[in-house]
Amino acid sequence: MSLNCSLWQENSMFVKRFAFAKFSEVPEWCFLLFTLILLMFLASLTGNVLIALTIWTTPGLHTPMYFFLANLSLLEIGYTCSVIPKMLQSLVSEARGISREGCAMQMFFFTFFAISECSLLAAMAFDRYMAICSPLHYATRMSRGACANLAMVSWGVGCMVGLGQTNYIFSLDFCGPCEIDHFFCDLPPILELACGDTSHNEAAVFVVAILCISSPFLLIIASYGRILAAVLIMPSPEGRHKALSTCSSHLLVVTLFYGSGSVTYLRPKASHSPGTDKLLALFYTVVTSMLNPIIYSLRNKEVKAALQRTLVLKKIKTLSKFTTNFEVNKF
Repeated sequence: MSLNCSLWQENSMFVKRFAFAKFSEVPEWCFLLFTLILLMFLASLTGNVLIALTIWTTPGLHTPMYFFLANLSLLEIGYTCSVIPKMLQSLVSEARGISREGCAMQMFFFTFFAISECSLLAAMAFDRYMAICSPLHYATRMSRGACANLAMVSWGVGCMVGLGQTNYIFSLDFCGPCEIDHFFCDLPPILELACGDTSHNEAAVFVVAILCISSPFLLIIASYGRILAAVLIMPSPEGRHKALSTCSSHLLVVTLFYGSGSVTYLRPKASHSPGTDKLLALFYTVVTSMLNPIIYSLRNKEVKAALQRTLVLKKIKTLSKFTTNFEVNKF
């Protein structure tokens, strides 16, 4: 399919439809990347659904830490589903086009889930701070209502930022070229296609990145600074080990998520290149989402045990249903 802009425009001035750039002219490379992304996507969906379901169905995991973890899994599911299906289609199909409205929807949901995750990771760090540094007040300050409010604020901030950024960018006119040199409708590559001066929009994206990426990250650093100070004065080595082990999974997830996000959105525009941006995009949309459930399930004994019980019960129910059906059919 030709990417001539006349095929994507309703008139000669404004682009109404975009197309994602072809990853490679070699079909084998496209198919290989398609297979890798598909496998990681399925692993991410399976892991996050299992964690959310396990926490929901296990009363022993109805605590603030696991409540936030269930929310994180739901955000990861939405985060990956907002971009990866279209990414997979564009890799192996000639139907690489996307309407202006579809692109705006993809950008909104991607921004919504990503910013919500930034805020939620800060809430999770605050939860660990309260548990370790103020254990006597933990039950009252991290009540069910307080946790629900923190989660709603995280989701609410993501929604407002997503709406604001998407509306601000798509109020611009796009007069060509109509090819998006990226895997999905991310903010920087879409801004490159806008007509005229976009310096104000680029500044707005940078300011929002500072506020919504750096600010939660600084809160996380401050929380873990206090946690480390509290852990170092603990008299018991076992107590220190237990306190740090409850934080290690969260710290690893924060490092992966914020590391790739910061490099993408906070580095100077002059240092951006399509190849590097695509590689980073694959990392923070596919790889981190796949690794998060693995990190939490392998490094957390309670989650691991609950997952094993859930899988065993599911297997028992399946066998019981199969046996019942077999007996009915037999007679």
